[in-house]
Amino acid sequence: MPRKEGARKVTGQAQYVDDLKFPGMIYGATVRNPARRGNIRGIAFLPGVPWDEFTIVTAKDIPGKNYVALILNDQPFLAGEITAHGEEAIVLIAHPDRYLVEEARRRVRIDVEALPCVDSLEDSLAGSLNGTEIIWGDNNIFKSYFMNKGDVDRGFAEADLIIEGDYETGAQEQLYIESNGMIAVANPHDGVTVWGSMQCPYYVHKALIPLFGLTPEKIRVIQMETGGGFGGKEEYPSMIAGHAALLAWKSGRPVKLIYDRAEDMTATTKRHPSRTKHRTGVTRDGKLVAMEIDFDIDGGAYATLSAVVLSRGTIHAAGPYSCPNVRIRSRALATTYPPHGAFRGFGAPQSIFALERQMNKVAAALGLPPEEFRRRNFLHGGDTTATGQVIREKVDLDDLLFRALELSHYHHHRDTFDRANPASRLKRGIGFATFMHGAGFTGSGEVALSSVVTVEATREGKVRILAASTEIGQGTNTIFSQIAADALGVDYSLIELAQPDTSTVPNSGPTVASRTVMVVGKLVEAACVGLKHKLIFSGLLEPGYSSVEFAHAAAAYIDRIGPLRASGEYKPPPNVSWNDETYQGDAYGAYAWAVYVAIVTVDPVTYEVRVDDFVAMQEVGKVIHPVLAMGQIEGGVAQAIGFALYERVAWNNGRMANGQMTNYIMPTSADLPPIRVFFAENPYAYGPSGAKGIGELPMDGVAPAILNAIEHATGVAFNHIPLVPELVMESLLAR
Repeated sequence: MPRKEGARKVTGQAQYVDDLKFPGMIYGATVRNPARRGNIRGIAFLPGVPWDEFTIVTAKDIPGKNYVALILNDQPFLAGEITAHGEEAIVLIAHPDRYLVEEARRRVRIDVEALPCVDSLEDSLAGSLNGTEIIWGDNNIFKSYFMNKGDVDRGFAEADLIIEGDYETGAQEQLYIESNGMIAVANPHDGVTVWGSMQCPYYVHKALIPLFGLTPEKIRVIQMETGGGFGGKEEYPSMIAGHAALLAWKSGRPVKLIYDRAEDMTATTKRHPSRTKHRTGVTRDGKLVAMEIDFDIDGGAYATLSAVVLSRGTIHAAGPYSCPNVRIRSRALATTYPPHGAFRGFGAPQSIFALERQMNKVAAALGLPPEEFRRRNFLHGGDTTATGQVIREKVDLDDLLFRALELSHYHHHRDTFDRANPASRLKRGIGFATFMHGAGFTGSGEVALSSVVTVEATREGKVRILAASTEIGQGTNTIFSQIAADALGVDYSLIELAQPDTSTVPNSGPTVASRTVMVVGKLVEAACVGLKHKLIFSGLLEPGYSSVEFAHAAAAYIDRIGPLRASGEYKPPPNVSWNDETYQGDAYGAYAWAVYVAIVTVDPVTYEVRVDDFVAMQEVGKVIHPVLAMGQIEGGVAQAIGFALYERVAWNNGRMANGQMTNYIMPTSADLPPIRVFFAENPYAYGPSGAKGIGELPMDGVAPAILNAIEHATGVAFNHIPLVPELVMESLLAR
């Protein structure tokens, strides 16, 4: 089916936030901390601009509570007395001349008295252990988890071999096509309305209520066409919406606040850097008997979404392997970098990278081929994961592995590269990773959300879907339309999507966590079935109807009875149980499973690594839209190649030093290999038409597959990403 919004986008009719203009609109900008963590001693406005024409907002002007409502409510909209990091917002300014606003921003001087900073996970952890340089109220730890299965100490005592490994991942910028932006209209009488680029309208709605001390009905949030998100527009838009609304509140005029690329890159959240320590016990015949994993992430100066990122990384840290004894400790630690946040995969790419590098290390220590070691330890139906979740769905990782290795000609290439490498200047290698990704919110998260979707029919026979789930380029509008058309038995062209607007659509939850199709799509399906049953039970429609007959019946129902609407409300699948205290039980209703294979070339003269070929084999339930599904995998693999090899955030005195697309290097189409995507279908009973989550899966397995291939090519184990040429050079020269 064609994309629902495709024609509007390619013809220029789609309205993004920066396309909107309002009478009397002024332009806002954010003035940020020029130093690092410290006490704010004063703010000066230097001459050279007409300051009397400007609207100026500081923390003292906030009418309600000065925090971004999310999880811990620790991050202020504007720093007042203490600033925690080098990109923190302190002053807001606005003026009708957007160019004068930029000049004025450079003429604001903020005096900051320096306080101690924490620049690494090691320093933060040292503070939490011995009390030195504690910058955050609970020993520098935003959140910690402890998971235990079996008797780990006994497992290690019974192991024939114990292998240890340390692994690190860096920050990564989301680099969505459209930068962040908001427009706000606000006053005490009418309340606050914002239009913007975002993933989660109800997150923004939640954040604005305490900021202005208003009732929920006085806050309205409208999503405009959004040019990508990848998690970067999950919670950060709440900050920008608050800033635009504060300026509108004080000025009495509409305010547009649009970030340029440099500000978007340096000030907004990124993927959490991580450090993982593995200790693995195995028998001589290659069976896992004990796994001990320590997983730490750098949360930055405020908690934001670190708790949920840490949660997913923790649960996925032991991977798709059956091990009777597993112990995982994890922490989200505070540093004085700008806060890190959600990014596609959120936590799982970090911990799965460490796991799959460790599995290759263990296989080598045992003298087993990496594929054989994994086969001996794969989860199968009836086995339990690290959380004790019983695998009830059909899982066939053996077949996925067989097919991926066959499609990539793995054994042929491995033998060929082994023979050629000693004599060849260019070193070639092949590697793979096996992994899984849970779809939807963890544990009881979906129950807590209690998501709702509504559908309504019009007299013309159209069906309108009302949901807060957002189209951000991934195909939500198209997939929802397919699901609705299939459930109702009408033409795809009759389905319409309401613009996500908190004044008109119910809260179907955020557009995150690979939940949109599997969870919200199921609600769309349920609501459509309810709508159809209303027409049939009213006697206006007979089974086997056509689209024309449906339209006539809908019009008759509306004329005789009233509005024709139905809703779907979330209900958990049966036999799902989760304990938030022990972190044991059914973490996810379903998992997607995958095997990815990479072929690489390493140049020992330039130290460049190039990915030559990539096979992505996955089982994601029923594939509803093959073109969009392939696009999700291809895009995720491309993004993850950047995570593995290119995208290094350079930090200088607590700030991003390479916040431009000239020196923050991301892969272009010329840097990418053929990405060959394959699906195995195993419909999930509780997803719409059997679909499971797909969007985040491809971020997880790419980096370890590539580094496993690099180790095969060079004989050197690299355990830190991004693996830029400088790091390759250091290791190869050190041999």
